[in-house]
Amino acid sequence: MSASSPDIRLWSRVDKSGECWLWTGTCSPKGYGYIGVNYKKLLVHRFAWELLVGPIPDGMEIDHRPTCPKCCVNPDHLRVVTHKQNQENRRGAMRNSKSGVRGVSWDKAKSLWNAEVQHDGKKWQKYFHTLADAEAAVIAKRLELFTHNDLDRSTS
Repeated sequence: MSASSPDIRLWSRVDKSGECWLWTGTCSPKGYGYIGVNYKKLLVHRFAWELLVGPIPDGMEIDHRPTCPKCCVNPDHLRVVTHKQNQENRRGAMRNSKSGVRGVSWDKAKSLWNAEVQHDGKKWQKYFHTLADAEAAVIAKRLELFTHNDLDRSTS
């Protein structure tokens, strides 16, 4: 193993001083770490998983627990999931959200909060007078429908 082998380069840029093992190298704007291996740009959490745990099955993704930054490579904080499960475990509202609540938006025409959850191609939707009621409704519906929404489960 040479001094420039990908696994040595990976671990030389990982800070293991805390519970999360944080990649200190190049990161995307969304916070995911990258490393170059054989002229390819690889996500470091996937690369670390394969080094420490084994191959990622075809069609599967590696999901971070919601309390971890996306640059964490600790395999105890990661899990193999489907794309659908990975999307269920998203944290928070979209960047362009006006409500700051995942799945809740203001409906100007109705002057009500629109609460929406999509699951298996179907959309559940209701309207509420208060943001708090809309937020409680989307969390309850995700708890009912989703299997991998850890952040909702930790706050309920």
